[in-house]
Amino acid sequence: MAIVQVALPIPMRKLFDYFANDVTPGCRVLVEFGNRPLVGIVIGEVANASVDTEKLKSVSEVIDEQPVFDESMLALGRWLADYLHHSLGDTLFTMLPAALRRNEANKPQTVTVLALTELGCEQLSQSMRAKQQQALLSMLAEQRYPLEQVREQFSRSIVKACIDKHWVETIEQPVASQQNWRTKITIQNRPVANPEQAIAISTIVAQQHHFMPFLLEGITGSGKTEVYLQAIESVLLSGKQVLVLVPEIGLTPQTVKRFEARFGIEIGVLHSGLNDNQRMRVWQQAKAGSLGLVIGTRSAVFTPFKQLGMLIVDEEHDESYKQQDGARYHARDVAVMRAKRDDVPLILGSATPSLESLNNALHHKYHLLHLRQRTGGAIPAQQRLLDIRGLSLTYGIAEPLLEKMTTHLHAGGQVLIFVNRRGFSPSLVCHQCGHVEQCKHCDSPFTVHKALSRLHCHRCDNRKRLPRYCTACGSQELLFQGVGTEQLEEGLKGLFLESNVVRVDSDSVRGKDKLEGLIDDINHNKYQILIGTQILSKGHHFPRVSLVVVLDVDGGLFSADVRGAEKLAQLITQLSGRAGRESSNGEMWLQTHHPEHPLLQDLVNNGYQHFARHALSERKAAHAPPFSQQIVIRAEARDSQQVHEFLDFAKLSLTPSSDIQVIGPLPAAVFKRGGRFRMLLVLQSSQRSKLHNALRSQLHIIEQSPLANRVRWAVDVAPTDLS
Repeated sequence: MAIVQVALPIPMRKLFDYFANDVTPGCRVLVEFGNRPLVGIVIGEVANASVDTEKLKSVSEVIDEQPVFDESMLALGRWLADYLHHSLGDTLFTMLPAALRRNEANKPQTVTVLALTELGCEQLSQSMRAKQQQALLSMLAEQRYPLEQVREQFSRSIVKACIDKHWVETIEQPVASQQNWRTKITIQNRPVANPEQAIAISTIVAQQHHFMPFLLEGITGSGKTEVYLQAIESVLLSGKQVLVLVPEIGLTPQTVKRFEARFGIEIGVLHSGLNDNQRMRVWQQAKAGSLGLVIGTRSAVFTPFKQLGMLIVDEEHDESYKQQDGARYHARDVAVMRAKRDDVPLILGSATPSLESLNNALHHKYHLLHLRQRTGGAIPAQQRLLDIRGLSLTYGIAEPLLEKMTTHLHAGGQVLIFVNRRGFSPSLVCHQCGHVEQCKHCDSPFTVHKALSRLHCHRCDNRKRLPRYCTACGSQELLFQGVGTEQLEEGLKGLFLESNVVRVDSDSVRGKDKLEGLIDDINHNKYQILIGTQILSKGHHFPRVSLVVVLDVDGGLFSADVRGAEKLAQLITQLSGRAGRESSNGEMWLQTHHPEHPLLQDLVNNGYQHFARHALSERKAAHAPPFSQQIVIRAEARDSQQVHEFLDFAKLSLTPSSDIQVIGPLPAAVFKRGGRFRMLLVLQSSQRSKLHNALRSQLHIIEQSPLANRVRWAVDVAPTDLS
């Protein structure tokens, strides 16, 4: 029997040898590991085992007839595990849909379709009083439709009534594997590109047959999506497939609708809101080549394709692309490497590109494309600062801005209020003794959720009932300190009686399709005042919004995070882009106690492009990313001393040199969460290869620390924050 190396989904950074006969690399196998069965991935055969062959076990079962990883995706997984200094098995299983991480056969997925019965045909020939049921029968008379698609147009009760009357029936049929999307492409309603868009499109199309990374830097509302669409058109017509990444689930429906309307083909969708079977279906269809276009969030970057022709990362700056646990990959970085390995073009698009991507473009590693004008003659929103020192605030809003809101609402516009605090109030304070109700697991104030009558710690999810008395002194004089989205919603409903107010945050959009429904209601002018957190800043198109107000801009001005200024500038610019997107002139007001702050002055007077280039010069002078590379070793435990001792051991193992700086141990920005103390060790160097080699050579020593199994620790390559 041959000896094969198997990658297992465990933290150990090694492969394991087993006996097996005729197993193709990339196939899943069931093996006995210790006293438990585990699913693993076969990496390849070896001539000699790493242990005595008498101790080797045989593979218990070969699960797959065909590999779940082809040679290209297996190579991508090996590169990623090496780059992240992470377990290969854990990395490969991160790349698989959840259904394939278990001991389940990779069988073709089926889809439930609705079909018209003979009785239904007879019924359709007669006059019907139930018009919705008649419409459903008429639709099914043309062809069968997936049940999910039917339910997008007809209610469950209509569908159930037709099934109960035996007019229609459900049939399970295999997901079509024919590559018929190529014959179904119909280009609809393609507008004429403006000169800037035309230059970008022609430049991309000219390079569509080989790897070329593009950074599309376009102001908000400049038509970046139209550039994507026309570039994709050329790829699809050549018979190749396209993957588009978006940062949030909330952006997926509007993107899918626009792309479906343009190309007239089925689009695969991948995000965390889908169940395992739905994700598996898209994974199989893309791998078989029966989907021409897939749109998805972070993990969709690992979707296998039969013939990939282009990769697009929209809003490439967004932090949602960074995985914060397990294999801590950044989807943008994986997309760059995947495009390079598959020799296809890559488009990174953003109005506020990350300084890493911008620096690559300015040094000609990426091809920089500009879109400096809004489409349709729309004018960028005017940004202004309001000095609120000495001004009275009503629900956190200064009086001059309440008057501005009234003016815009009377003119028929919508107003967007941004406050990055969920709940009613950020804290509950006793007026008598000053006690603040804190989460004992995190030593941080509870957020008050008045509507639910509870306190909620958003760090560890600890919850408790809203107290009627101070837990320290027994006083009933409890004050809500600070303003959250819930309080703002309640207050503005009382101030603007003629306007409808909607709150959009992670509490209000829970549930399937809830955010999509709210966005549709907003665009149909059901609501005139929009209150929200960062969810509202991420690429949504609100044609009626004419005024944007940011309540607490000062919170990000003095961040200890080296990327704090960059993140704040991106947020402000993205929020500004929600106003004045069509014919109406838009304006944005930033409430601040520090109107003279250089960051605010630069953004308001010169815009993000100037800010970003100036920020790069500052980073270069400070030897900060992207001009230096960072790797962070994160550790946490219930005993802070153990964390400190473990990181001290790691620091001693990583001897600093003229090329490598080792900083720490440092407390994380959020030092305590869920009862665990969190600390960091920061490795920094101007040369990526030397940094990785230094860690790689010493990682096995760090793993041998007596405390390595007593603290929870992980390696984070190119961290986006130090929280």
